[in-house]
Amino acid sequence: MTQFNGTPHNTAKLGEIAKTVVMPGDPLRAKFIAENFLEDAKEFNHVRGMLGYTGTYKGKRISVMGHGMGIPSMAIYSYELFKFYEVDNIIRVGSCGGYLDEMNLFDVILVEGAYSTSSFAETAYGYKEDLFYPDQGITDLLEKTAAQKGRKIYKGIVHSGDAFYYDPAFKKKEPYDCIAGEMESFALFANAKYLGKKGACLLTVSDKKDGETTPEERQTAFKEMIEIALDAAIQL
Repeated sequence: MTQFNGTPHNTAKLGEIAKTVVMPGDPLRAKFIAENFLEDAKEFNHVRGMLGYTGTYKGKRISVMGHGMGIPSMAIYSYELFKFYEVDNIIRVGSCGGYLDEMNLFDVILVEGAYSTSSFAETAYGYKEDLFYPDQGITDLLEKTAAQKGRKIYKGIVHSGDAFYYDPAFKKKEPYDCIAGEMESFALFANAKYLGKKGACLLTVSDKKDGETTPEERQTAFKEMIEIALDAAIQL
């Protein structure tokens, strides 16, 4: 039997990554979660600076790992976790731009679907859908966990865009009344569907038309979302 020596993007050995992984985009946010929420956290990856750690949270083994920016980056890291590391569940904890006027910076959004014009899902798997859904069981658990904590959350479909900077003249109308914009959930949900795994997503509003958070705040100030995700993760 050939020994597994990791992937081009992850040097972890089999067994070093838990069945459930909480994934922020920023690897420094993964480090922050490991250092501030996990006990006995051990680094399992630092290839390309994409930090990953496994430790325990309230007695349950949990891993955290960055996934980078954009659909291609999420597609690579989540695919490898699902396919090669026997991960069953991934909960993305990301940032987003809030579309609703009543939203404020740091509000939390529970993603009910991810729309995109990206060609990723069709190129990789022949899927022609422009909307993919998270695992309903994990999504329900995240909503229940937030309610138990008395945390208000928004729920809805988000736009997973390929472009962070764009000419507004060429922006197409979104057909699903999206409530926020981000860049990764579409890939996570498509990978989960193809591989028979489970993906879900919580987002924190990091910018709106009338304001935005700082890089430091995006690394460390999303504690409400992180706590909801971790408290749900230990129930999986």
